[in-house]
Amino acid sequence: MNMELYEQNKEYWTGRTMGYSKVNEEELNTAQKEKWLRVLKESLPQNTAGIRVLDMGTGPGFFAIILAEAGYDVTAVDCTQSMLDRAKVNAKAYKDSICWVLSDAQRLEFEDESFDAIVSRNLTWNLEKPEQAYGEWIRVLKKGGILLNFDATWYNYLYDEEMKQGYERDRRQVEELKLEDHYTCTDIDAMEGISRKLPLSRCSRPGWDIELLKKYGVAKIQTDQEVWKRVWSQEEQVNYGSTPMFSIRVIK
Repeated sequence: MNMELYEQNKEYWTGRTMGYSKVNEEELNTAQKEKWLRVLKESLPQNTAGIRVLDMGTGPGFFAIILAEAGYDVTAVDCTQSMLDRAKVNAKAYKDSICWVLSDAQRLEFEDESFDAIVSRNLTWNLEKPEQAYGEWIRVLKKGGILLNFDATWYNYLYDEEMKQGYERDRRQVEELKLEDHYTCTDIDAMEGISRKLPLSRCSRPGWDIELLKKYGVAKIQTDQEVWKRVWSQEEQVNYGSTPMFSIRVIK
């Protein structure tokens, strides 16, 4: 593993903690919270008692918090201590009911078949070894367990001219509608520099994910390339129109 890139990534997201937390806090206080919970619960066991859910790359804790509130037994993992610290603040009364773990999503210390379900959002694209991460997630998932991964082809515009045109079109539309630009309020140069070194920035997805997951002999793989319509706010839809979020649902 490229440890230099891993540390560079950690440093970047440590610096993004408060800005990213602001986005999560807004989600927790708007209709998006219920929209996301509805989508998650469609795939997760309805009887929450004793159901262990692993939230990979929890960031400021959005998935972990809404699932803990719904009654699931949640373990939340992130590689940055600042994100975990902020997630605990955001969790409020649920802070102590969630197990917070500082760990690399690509090298887990959990035992085989430890969890009934695994959820993740906007993480896979940001990994140096995404194939290794998927292998670890499948390993710690129980037989018959469910993996739900939500992601997009973030920063594919660095390599694809059509995607670049779409990205630039999104930026113009955001400006015309006088919305907050979710790219320019971050350190674009730093993230683009990191993204150029990440393998999934160049890949066609979710096709890449599907082909990899087939190799693990899982029982079922489903994708939804329009899930973004159900969970994104209007502002997100304008900001990320050229990079729509997809979901991958795997049954081990």
